[in-house]
Amino acid sequence: MQTKMSNEPLSIPFSDDAHSNKLIAALPLEDFERLRAHLELVSLDLGDVIYESGEKLEHLFLPTTAIISLLYIMENGSTAEIGLSGNDGLVGIALFMGGSTTPSRAVVQSAGKAFRLHSRHLTDEFSLGGPFQKILLRYTQALMTQIAQTAVCNRLHTVEQQLCRWLLINYDLLQSNKLIMTHDLIANMLGVRREGVSVAAGHLQRQGLIKYVRGTITMVDRNALEKAGCECYRVVKDEYDRLLSPEVLADLLEKKTY
Repeated sequence: MQTKMSNEPLSIPFSDDAHSNKLIAALPLEDFERLRAHLELVSLDLGDVIYESGEKLEHLFLPTTAIISLLYIMENGSTAEIGLSGNDGLVGIALFMGGSTTPSRAVVQSAGKAFRLHSRHLTDEFSLGGPFQKILLRYTQALMTQIAQTAVCNRLHTVEQQLCRWLLINYDLLQSNKLIMTHDLIANMLGVRREGVSVAAGHLQRQGLIKYVRGTITMVDRNALEKAGCECYRVVKDEYDRLLSPEVLADLLEKKTY
């Protein structure tokens, strides 16, 4: 794993990014135009560390095609994922929730692009108390649900159920039925032994739910994969839809979005 990401803003206009962040897309035109002058499109590689545990944050990240994993690191070096953020969210809530550090590490799990916003511009925009603030607070509530449900799932459900939940979330964020990921990396994310992931994945493959070939996990039967999992995936998804669906946000903001 890389110790620190290194990237420069890409000379790509906002409109050229085909998979825009859903939170940005929900902004009314006036608010978006004010914000866009401070948004930088950056390219993120697999393993890039957005921030380390205890490190002062300088930027808010809003992924478009990248997926960023929030990991908790134990004293012995073991890890467990507590949350995921893709084009449905952001990374760096500490910047607007009253602090500038967090005990977790943010690592790029799937390479892609993201918009980043410097903390000073974030503070200026958040202090206006307008649509951007409302969206950020709603996302924070949804993320809290994801973190809490992940903790419950890791404690009460089997490795196979956890794997189903994790795969479904990733497929949603990628908007694809294919995921490039090794069993070792999945085990690090779930905080379980690699052997447990291999057994669970093998069982799902034999049932015809997924197909695993050379690091690519293909979803074959989504409905069956949901049934094989636990209620945790649906709880989190329903909460995100309740708080952050385009229809809900449009009604909340009562303004036409761009």
